[in-house]
Amino acid sequence: MNYKKNLVTLRRELHQIPEMGWGEFKTTAKIISILDNLGWKVYTGLQQVGIERVMGRNIEFVEKSIKRARESGVSEEILERIQGYTGCIAEFDTGREGPVTALRFDIDCVGVEETDSPEHLPNKENFRSCHPEAMHSCGHDGHTSVGLNVAQWVIENKEQLKGTIKLIFQPAEEGVRGGAAQAASGLLDNVNYLLGAHLAMMCPTGEVCLYPTGLLSTTKLDVRLKGAPAHPTMSPHLGRNALACACTTVSELLGMARHGKGLGCINVGLMQAGECRNVIPVHATIQMEVRGETDEINNFMVEQACRIVKGTALAYDVAYEIEKVGEGGELRNDPELAQLVGEIAKDVPSCDHVVERKKIGCSEDFTLLASRVRAHGGKTEFFVVGADRTAAHHQREFDFDEKGMETAFDIFTGCLLKLNKK
Repeated sequence: MNYKKNLVTLRRELHQIPEMGWGEFKTTAKIISILDNLGWKVYTGLQQVGIERVMGRNIEFVEKSIKRARESGVSEEILERIQGYTGCIAEFDTGREGPVTALRFDIDCVGVEETDSPEHLPNKENFRSCHPEAMHSCGHDGHTSVGLNVAQWVIENKEQLKGTIKLIFQPAEEGVRGGAAQAASGLLDNVNYLLGAHLAMMCPTGEVCLYPTGLLSTTKLDVRLKGAPAHPTMSPHLGRNALACACTTVSELLGMARHGKGLGCINVGLMQAGECRNVIPVHATIQMEVRGETDEINNFMVEQACRIVKGTALAYDVAYEIEKVGEGGELRNDPELAQLVGEIAKDVPSCDHVVERKKIGCSEDFTLLASRVRAHGGKTEFFVVGADRTAAHHQREFDFDEKGMETAFDIFTGCLLKLNKK
């Protein structure tokens, strides 16, 4: 197998079918088909998620995504296996006693329209997104390609390995929604080592970072307010103004106290309210997030935010609902695994240098998978593999140096050779 060539080929195929979180049916179908053909045991649908921990999954969006997948030729047999819940976890048992090592790869995209600039490589090479308002502008197409090539490598090198290998193809990383659900499946409870990585971020091609910093704990909340309608002049006393309540809530949220132990931040990204100009507004929606340098700070921010929503709703006499739609925790890498990744990276031809720490500044729900593994005695490591970017992540001009995939592939397979060497 020419892995270097196949990494690029597969990434470009995936780049054309970007799908947002919990809607990755075409992507999941492709992953399942490849893993089936290689002989992996594949857990799909409700086998690989804990239903009670599924967050931010809109059923109308899911149904539209299934319809698109069906119209694109995805078989009914695979759609039935997916059961409406995208992603999968694959397992290969070598038949020889040894550790259980898991590798995680996220599969979803971002909701931006890909640039039409002729200088953009996907336009030059004819592999741009086929889906409007959806684009792999975070590198997850590269992550998925790496994971599937690792799957091929494991089969071709199975006689050198012992123990069990698990590959986690995670849905809904954007908005940190899918990690908690897959962690709750219980399929990772016997994992001794869990590794994950991200391409590009703040690292250039040839660089590997062992301890990315600035990965913040986060909680995403949706708030729904419901008042009562009334004529604004004839019977204003009968109305309960959800719009006014939302405005006050947002002002209070943005001004709430921070924690003295470190960075805590809040953002209200969307507020919608009202029905028409001559009726006291009945409905309002607020979409917000909090982040914290630690779980303690993040939890403090969440508790404050919920108190503000409840208190303001009481003041305006409107009903409220608060729904958690995403969550990510602190990143805690194990020194032993970080050292292993560093040693392997130094021997990878496409890696020029290894750095201990670099500030990234985002959130990741790999942390929830890692937390589950650590709770059962396992060790975890999340690292960054450099790849030059044409634009910042989540922008429509984003692309990355595909050489980074080769580095990631060599590190992951190198770790397997060390941890699961026969």
